[in-house]
Amino acid sequence: MTNDLVLVTGGTGFIAQYCMLALLKAGYRVRTTVRSLERQAEVRDYLKVGGVDAGDRLSFVVTNLTDDLGWPDAVAECAYVMHGASPTPSGDQTRAEDWIEPAVNGNLRVLRAARDAGVRRVVLTSAFGAIGVGHKPDYRRPFDETDWSDLNDNVAPYQKSKTLSERAAWDFIAREGRGLELTAINPVAVYGPVLGADYSHSIRLITNMLNGQPGCLNVNSCCVDVRDVADLHLRAMTDPAAKGERFLATVGESMWMIEVAELLRHRFGEKAGKVPTEVWSDEQVRIAGETNPQLKGVVPLLNYDMNATGRKAERLLGWSPRSREEAIAAAAESLIRLGLLDV
Repeated sequence: MTNDLVLVTGGTGFIAQYCMLALLKAGYRVRTTVRSLERQAEVRDYLKVGGVDAGDRLSFVVTNLTDDLGWPDAVAECAYVMHGASPTPSGDQTRAEDWIEPAVNGNLRVLRAARDAGVRRVVLTSAFGAIGVGHKPDYRRPFDETDWSDLNDNVAPYQKSKTLSERAAWDFIAREGRGLELTAINPVAVYGPVLGADYSHSIRLITNMLNGQPGCLNVNSCCVDVRDVADLHLRAMTDPAAKGERFLATVGESMWMIEVAELLRHRFGEKAGKVPTEVWSDEQVRIAGETNPQLKGVVPLLNYDMNATGRKAERLLGWSPRSREEAIAAAAESLIRLGLLDV
């Protein structure tokens, strides 16, 4: 057990909350950042759903990725930082700057404050989007941690922001880190049990299917359970083998969305009665993307092989993730159980 203090940025985020759960269960004290203290009760309630009443072992500080104010207080006396706060796909961001500037500058603000406060290591939550998009069809698969997304191709703003912000973090460590250690975790589509109505954009795919969207996109991805993503963050935080490394958080081979739909129908029967059985044509998606920003971002991923491997984390850190089927089923079961679907 330990009494070390760990900062987890973006405390209202899905992955961040599971990181807090993992840390609190392991005996750490946790400080987390929020943009408004009005969300403290919400975060605490979500953690209770996850099985932890944090009490005085959890504290909050107000910060924003676009402002230096608050970051020195956030990292003060912290042994480690798990930094996952970043713009995520909401449909509101239509310009690349809306994604890239807060992601890049936010990373640099956190790293600078952590270095100045004497933090031992920062674990950065990056994404598969920094590894496996923009590549030509004949590029080798599966993707691994040596790969970086090719921004010369048609890459959506979200993936571009994750690539540029992670590169900026590594450049900072090399030039200005002064002994601060960095490890990056690159999750693929994150599923697993939700704690409430605020969850990952990946789980919105499951929600939309269960709510009866008319078809599946012709898109595939690997997946991982959020509990295993948090476990990997915890391992990467203290294991000497993780210093200066990137780790893909993924298990098994990539799945097409129609395969996910078939899994839901098989596992949940009539509760998944609205799940689509057809695949939208690529042309339908392209036409819809002309007026729908979210679908426009999907167009470059149509028929694109996103297979990736998580063997490095398994080999170096002893990581042992749940199956992709369990991750997907856990997400659906929790959405049903918590009444988060359209009736």
